[in-house]
Amino acid sequence: MYERCGVVGIHSFDETWKMSRFVYYGLLALQHRGQETCGEAIYGGSISTHKAPGFVDQVFTGDVIGRLPGWTGIGHVSPNPIKEESLIQPVFVKKPRQLALCYNGLVLNYKDLITEENLTAKNDAQTFAGLLSRELSSSDPLEAVATMMEKIRGPFSFVALTDDGNMIVGRDPSGLKPLVIGSFGFDYGAVASESCVLDVIGADYKSDVNPGEAYLFTPYHIERKQIKKSKPRYCAFEYVYFARPDSIINEISVYGVRMNIGKKLAEESPVNDSDVVLGVPATAIPFAMAYSNETKTPIGMGFVKTGRRIRSAIKPTQFERLVGVQLKLNPIRPSITGKRIAVIDDSVVRGTTTKNTVNLIRNRIGAKEVHVMIGSPRLIEPCPFGVEVPPKDELIAAHLDEDEVSKVVGADSFHWLSLEGLVDSIGIPKENLCLGCFTGECPRYEVSG
Repeated sequence: MYERCGVVGIHSFDETWKMSRFVYYGLLALQHRGQETCGEAIYGGSISTHKAPGFVDQVFTGDVIGRLPGWTGIGHVSPNPIKEESLIQPVFVKKPRQLALCYNGLVLNYKDLITEENLTAKNDAQTFAGLLSRELSSSDPLEAVATMMEKIRGPFSFVALTDDGNMIVGRDPSGLKPLVIGSFGFDYGAVASESCVLDVIGADYKSDVNPGEAYLFTPYHIERKQIKKSKPRYCAFEYVYFARPDSIINEISVYGVRMNIGKKLAEESPVNDSDVVLGVPATAIPFAMAYSNETKTPIGMGFVKTGRRIRSAIKPTQFERLVGVQLKLNPIRPSITGKRIAVIDDSVVRGTTTKNTVNLIRNRIGAKEVHVMIGSPRLIEPCPFGVEVPPKDELIAAHLDEDEVSKVVGADSFHWLSLEGLVDSIGIPKENLCLGCFTGECPRYEVSG
């Protein structure tokens, strides 16, 4: 399963490009979306691939990049630990049409498709690639994508590289998985899960790939087509946690949304006698900045990272998540000791991390008061589409109210952002957002045709 990953694709119109390095830079920019595996596929007359478990800069050394010649490439990062190399993306299909595929999504009916289409596949990404390969063997690329979209049930965005050097890009009609497109000069040439990739590789952000839209990049032209009617259900958690603050997703600034969230927290739950506001690095820093501006409370630097930045919430085991928290939450004592602290974080799942943070601030560092504010609504349901949310019986918000959570984590007060506050902060109509982890009501994906 590849529910929430990062993809990048870059198509050049000049064979002098050495694309492996550009894809490498794009993957570095997406490392926050997955730190377990990564891979590239590069076209230079034929398709070459390299993929492995590990961080991008560990997997792609200078020697490896040098062994991947070519002028068009795709890449992938994943938060899913995978040992079998063939299942690490890009997945590769030899026949009937040779291609490599990077995919962010979930094919809910992939087991049925394996049987119905007689595919050789072990997971949904291989199913996706096998189905696209088969359709490409009998149809032109955009028709192949259209046929595939009729058969697949689930949210996805993808980029594929074929054996003739063409790059195919698509996004399902819900748009739940982000995908942006950029250009080098006048020609579109780059796609990625987030616009920060375009900044890093020197491309200009143009727009999102529309939900239900596909692109074909060839050495001679670019073709785009609205294959299915757009029915947006954009993931709200992208703005709260997943995406980088310097990204634009669905034509909305992630940083702007996070600043709006901080303002909403100040409206909903101001702690008027706090001495300092501390944001938990790194996602909640904009929340804290805006909260500080609105409440006229000084903002402090409460924590510093140790070593490589680790996104603890996307680590696969509870032990690794706790270690990651301790690495990224090393406290700065003068910001905390003897003070009334307003702590702002992005989310609370089980409550363990929040309890550890409050205990650290209060009992080990000596804060006078600790007031916790969360920049997202109550997480009450697991997400079927990729948010790393555990079973409902482990979710603290599904069982306790704010006063009860405050006592459990040891805080003087506790507040979740309201659902209305989140929707207003994003600025997208509620009916066009997926808020399932906060409400239990998720989009339905049906097979059409």
